[in-house]
Amino acid sequence: MEKIQNYIGGQLVVPLSGNYLDNYNPAEGKVYSLIPDSDESDVKNAIEAAKKAFPEWSSLSITERGKILNKVADLIDRDHEKLALAESNDNGKPLKLAKSVDIPRASANMRFYATAIQHFASEAHIPDDQYINYTTRKPVGVAGCISPWNLPLYLFTWKIAPALAAGNTVVAKPSEITPMTAYLFSKLCIEAGMPAGVLNIVHGLGSKAGQAIIEHPDVPLISFTGGTETGKRIAATAAPMFKKLSLELGGKNPNIVFADCDFEKVLATSVMSSFANQGQICLCGSRIFVERPIYDRFVKEFVEKVKKLNVGDPLEEGSKMGAVVSKSHMKKVLSYIELAKEEGGTVETGGNQIKLDGRCAEGYFITPTVITGLNHTCRTNQEEIFGPVVTIMPFDSEEEVIGFANSTAYGLAATIWTENLKRAHRVADAVKSGVIWVNCWLVRDLRTPFGGMKQSGVGREGGWEALRFFTEPKNICINTK
Repeated sequence: MEKIQNYIGGQLVVPLSGNYLDNYNPAEGKVYSLIPDSDESDVKNAIEAAKKAFPEWSSLSITERGKILNKVADLIDRDHEKLALAESNDNGKPLKLAKSVDIPRASANMRFYATAIQHFASEAHIPDDQYINYTTRKPVGVAGCISPWNLPLYLFTWKIAPALAAGNTVVAKPSEITPMTAYLFSKLCIEAGMPAGVLNIVHGLGSKAGQAIIEHPDVPLISFTGGTETGKRIAATAAPMFKKLSLELGGKNPNIVFADCDFEKVLATSVMSSFANQGQICLCGSRIFVERPIYDRFVKEFVEKVKKLNVGDPLEEGSKMGAVVSKSHMKKVLSYIELAKEEGGTVETGGNQIKLDGRCAEGYFITPTVITGLNHTCRTNQEEIFGPVVTIMPFDSEEEVIGFANSTAYGLAATIWTENLKRAHRVADAVKSGVIWVNCWLVRDLRTPFGGMKQSGVGREGGWEALRFFTEPKNICINTK
């Protein structure tokens, strides 16, 4: 059985404790590799390696740093098939999805920041003839980057690429649930000639390895994507130490459908935005609000389409949905379906674990679930489920649906469907979410800021926002007379 290794100081190394954790293939429900159970001693070595590498890496020209990041992207492209298969086996998602989304985006993240840093300009201001003000931006030091399990390599590179491009060195911890592609990525970094210590990858539990990164005094900035409760704990540790924090947290995203929408487009996209990656995308629209004149038709036709979604072996071409990421997560999702029933909801379709034949007989599969009849204030509609479960509710007015949409503690993303341009602008302005899609979903331009309001996060990622986070501004004022 393969043993994943840490990547510290340019070398693949075993955990100092010699202890490992089981890594499951969720489609099979079986252990297929072992993960380092790293602790603060491994993290300490990684941080020392990153500190040692920082002076040379930060002084390297942005062109040279960009060449190395682009070389890594070339190797991701070369190993596209291998990485996609590893992502599917590790996460449970359909292989087709990993091939079309996860791995191409990982490569794109590296390429984008390899070149974006060359166009990242500082501000200059000349208020009068005597004083010249200009701003420099310098890398901060060792960045702690902690990434989630739902889009493993995609979101891992989303963090480390801007950090490295800006001249920081990195100690990264991928999710212990889906570590395989980060491990394969470390091998690509070695092949690409990444200088020793520039990127360090420590595998293990968040409570041990992750916490050790967060609380270390020599890690001045933390970028984290994951659950809101974990984000609160990170902030409690890091804020008193005055670390820079970027927290991309949970969501309970509204999908607002007005009667004047392009109905067929809404229907097709809403099925995708509800159940893509088994609903395990922080941007999925888990609360669907439909204007009453088309509510009955929408529910009927939406449920018909959902019933046709093929839940199957992630490696089979025809599978539209694969396994959820773990047994514990499956139990959590199923518990929310039971809660919805207790709260008076009607399960229109799905609502249960599904048993497949063959190699996936013990896998963690859930039928896509659609629930109606719930109040917008109930727990099912207020708490993040993060699985293949959506609720559908009617609304009567623009004012009412804005209130429904804004009623949760979250504010990550929202989707609005209407052919009325004025309404689109009004509702988009009123909904408290960091990302708003109008008549589309999951369109991501890497230049635009990404992040949420309220308990969906602190700060923004993407484009210049990420490069600003991973640098410190310094204003210099010169008296010219």
